[in-house]
Amino acid sequence: MKTRFIRSLIAVLALTAVGAAQAQAPASEIEQLKAAMQAMQKNMEAMQRKLADLEKAQAAPAPAAATAATATTPAADTSGAVSFVAPPQPVVGKATPVASRDSMNDHQEAAPRLDDLTLDPQYHGFIPIPNTQVLVKFNAKPRVDLMQDSRNAGNPDRFVTATIPVEGSADYGGGSRFNATTKGSSLSAEMRAPNLVGSPRFVYNNDFFGSGSGMAYRLKQLYGTFFNLTAGFTFSVWEDPDIWPDTVDFEGPNSVIFARQPTVRYMVDLGNQWQFNVGLQQPGAEIDTTNTDATGVNHLPDVGFNFRWEDANRGHIHLAAMFRELGANSPTWGEQTTVGWGINAAAGLNVFEKDSMQLQVTYGDGIFKWANDNFSSAGFAGGDAAFSATGNLEALTYTAYLFGYTHKWTDVLRSTVSYGHVHLSSEASQSAAAYHETTYVSANIVWQMRKRLSIGFEGLYGEKVQKDNARGDVWRFQTAMVYSIF
Repeated sequence: MKTRFIRSLIAVLALTAVGAAQAQAPASEIEQLKAAMQAMQKNMEAMQRKLADLEKAQAAPAPAAATAATATTPAADTSGAVSFVAPPQPVVGKATPVASRDSMNDHQEAAPRLDDLTLDPQYHGFIPIPNTQVLVKFNAKPRVDLMQDSRNAGNPDRFVTATIPVEGSADYGGGSRFNATTKGSSLSAEMRAPNLVGSPRFVYNNDFFGSGSGMAYRLKQLYGTFFNLTAGFTFSVWEDPDIWPDTVDFEGPNSVIFARQPTVRYMVDLGNQWQFNVGLQQPGAEIDTTNTDATGVNHLPDVGFNFRWEDANRGHIHLAAMFRELGANSPTWGEQTTVGWGINAAAGLNVFEKDSMQLQVTYGDGIFKWANDNFSSAGFAGGDAAFSATGNLEALTYTAYLFGYTHKWTDVLRSTVSYGHVHLSSEASQSAAAYHETTYVSANIVWQMRKRLSIGFEGLYGEKVQKDNARGDVWRFQTAMVYSIF
């Protein structure tokens, strides 16, 4: 179309020029004009050929190699400055079979995992560090808790059944009490390199429940993993971070096994959905030396292991054991040791389409150190071992049960009920205020207002019984709001 139009336009102009020249010029000039017209015609033909070549070149697709090179090859930098290399395509990780459950208090995210398995294979919030294969994520979770107690609960910030005052004590009663706190707010950082050999990972996390008044710093996680070897400050090798019920209360059930501590652990893939974990941990035996002249002493590290079965559809099973030596020195009864041991059977099960169930049974001697209810401010001495009436060091028998069930009403509304019970034996040397039994019950409703903003309402009941059978109980009604950047 363009070629015919240009050709017609040039012809019209040429004929017009010739006609005008014939009308006004003498015969000698006509020959000159004819020669000029022939020259113009040759130029027009050359222009037409060039135009046709340009149209063919424009219509043909560019070579793939040239296009790729143009799109990906940066311009040469001869200034001597360091050039920026564009980050690679987003890394897609390997999802762990363990389901990531919605939770007001997330213990799952920081748990060590086999190989490079992760709860979030898309690595949301992770930033690639330029010129490396390392991903890093920084997160903040502001939190506020509003609590109304029926009477003095012993701990205004967390619902700790071990600290509930018993009837007849100076702290019992006192009327209803209100408290608000933001100590549950947390900061975290995590680095991963799933494409590097050994899948290195580093985890850091803290909140503000440290000792002292106000917002006191407290370390929660600080460890690294490389080639499935984990070293640092993290969960005990025999506890299961995946079975915490979704409580609004920051503390959680009394019967959960929970004690972060210095540890070294190694994870082994056994195949067929099974894995094996073994570890050495800081001992820290807690000896009740009330009415004695003895002091606790640690001779050996605690040794623990677990077997885990994980299935993406049905859930997981965690079977663990712990062995330890408990020691004490006494000028009266001499240096003594006794054996501590424990078994922990836990399961997180997927029920129906969206519901989940958490179960745990723990039994052993000298293992109260790992009880979530073990609080130094509870008014009693150590719960791992104590002296008998004859002066022998005896490990105290610990029995605990945990149950939790979460039902999702809608995609943004869920409820959880949980129950925990702990029983600890006692010896003659212990005081009347020694820990004996506690019970924890909670029921809540949580509204996921936004993707990263949740608000929960919960009712809690706790009961405590001492060695002398003195008891106390308390009700708490709690509201909490948590926001997470990622």
